[in-house]
Amino acid sequence: METVKIFWKLDCPKCSSAKRLGGILKEEGVEVIGYNLDTVDGLAEGAYYSVMATPTMIVEDSDENFIADFRGIVPTPEEIRRQICQYFQ
Repeated sequence: METVKIFWKLDCPKCSSAKRLGGILKEEGVEVIGYNLDTVDGLAEGAYYSVMATPTMIVEDSDENFIADFRGIVPTPEEIRRQICQYFQ
């Protein structure tokens, strides 16, 4: 199963849209994990993925292999699905 990791901050104007998108993806059966970059744990995970902009969304396969990323933008659900489909072709 694919995983979407969402990195966000409380003062980010686009991050609420990214979290709403995460909710849509969850309803479709995608595993979604959120990381608040205002916390030590979130910042540590963000450093691992070289997160420099919010929101950042990282899409991985079930083995945590990179599929796609969206940095500083909020993609549409269709854009995420397209990246996943292309990866598995």
